[in-house]
Amino acid sequence: MIAFINGEVIARRDDCVVIQTTGGVGYQLAVSTETLSQVGEVGEVTALHCHLVARDDSLALFGFASEEERELFLMLLGVQGVGPKVALALLSGGPPRELASALASGDVARLQAVPGIGKRTAERILVELREKVIGLGGEENEITVTRGDDPRRIARDGLVELGFTMQEADTFVSGAQGDSAEDLLQSALKAARQ
Repeated sequence: MIAFINGEVIARRDDCVVIQTTGGVGYQLAVSTETLSQVGEVGEVTALHCHLVARDDSLALFGFASEEERELFLMLLGVQGVGPKVALALLSGGPPRELASALASGDVARLQAVPGIGKRTAERILVELREKVIGLGGEENEITVTRGDDPRRIARDGLVELGFTMQEADTFVSGAQGDSAEDLLQSALKAARQ
């Protein structure tokens, strides 16, 4: 696996860069707009964190200005319906800490503003990643990841799986009574039927 590349920038395009390493090999890396803004000009030396996506018919290398951006990319790839191009488009909207904040706060509008992401995909991303990215730590761009075993989150996710919107699920779960996810879900469903 190629995890890091350091070398001279040979070419810059809107969606990728080519970096030549000391061995003389040039690697083309697909990058977000955010990463591209931090890559040096042609002829300058730059370093990028990488992730290789291997498919039956292709190998694609993706580059990131920070480890945090790469971690967000990998989290996004773990969501059903989100491929590398959509993940890069999400990361192109600003610094990783902005996307992490949008995920932690449940900002569905920020996600839907990205071409290729509809309401269902945006809600799926939030359901799967909202509790994993709970905010930012003390260091700039540090992303805090947490376990997702909160009973209220599990109950909310259950409601979304049953067809409720994220906003409806949040409303019903916030007024639900109980300690376990099952109790909260039953209470929320009773409230939804009224």
